[in-house]
Amino acid sequence: MPNDMRQLMQQAQQMQAQIEAAQAELSAKTYEGTAGGGVVKAVVRGSGELVSVDFEPSILDPDDPEMAGDLVVAAVNQALLAASEDAAGSMGDVAGGMDLGGLLG
Repeated sequence: MPNDMRQLMQQAQQMQAQIEAAQAELSAKTYEGTAGGGVVKAVVRGSGELVSVDFEPSILDPDDPEMAGDLVVAAVNQALLAASEDAAGSMGDVAGGMDLGGLLG
């Protein structure tokens, strides 16, 4: 095998190890999203797991239960977006600016 090919394979293996380490780190991190001026707070892990949802009891209007649901959805979506943006930035750093054809999300 030519030296160039060996070097390329070593670089690919190093990059794979860096990507796996970055993914493990991101999976353990938590991200917070809020809605309704902070009356609803959602926390997710980088893996996409919903950790918790906290809300002010004042938003529980028995005449409008959909509002609480809408605020929870908005807070969770905000937290997931923060996790996704962090993942894209971290994976972009690992890839060194290489165009990986959308493989990172």
